[in-house]
Amino acid sequence: MRVLLGTEQPHLRLALELYLSEEPGVAVVGTASETEGLLALIQTTRPDLVLLDWDLPGLPCAQVLGTARSANGQPSFIILGKEAGTEQPALAASADAFVLKGDMPEQLLAAVRRARARAADGAVAQTRPLGSQPAERRTP
Repeated sequence: MRVLLGTEQPHLRLALELYLSEEPGVAVVGTASETEGLLALIQTTRPDLVLLDWDLPGLPCAQVLGTARSANGQPSFIILGKEAGTEQPALAASADAFVLKGDMPEQLLAAVRRARARAADGAVAQTRPLGSQPAERRTP
């Protein structure tokens, strides 16, 4: 899964990069400290997932979500917010998930894993012939 990070805070970017580097199958493909750079990186890196700080300088994040989704095949978006009151506006703007910056890192990782599972399910659905049933899932 290709991940793009959008946060103005250098220490948060570094922490996210280090944390995600430990997750198998996840690669950070770029970082941005403002929305215009983030939108340009979305076009050039084609990420599967964007971790987006709701307070990223530049355009309002709701506008960033709309622009990115209309221009580039729909990467998933996990919004990082510093206040719980941000969750509803973020989800209303079409974010796939919301995580508070103060939450335990495991909550962010769980959201990343859910996004990866949705992406994998979408890829399977796109390659399956129309009208066919998904293969039965078995867990070892």
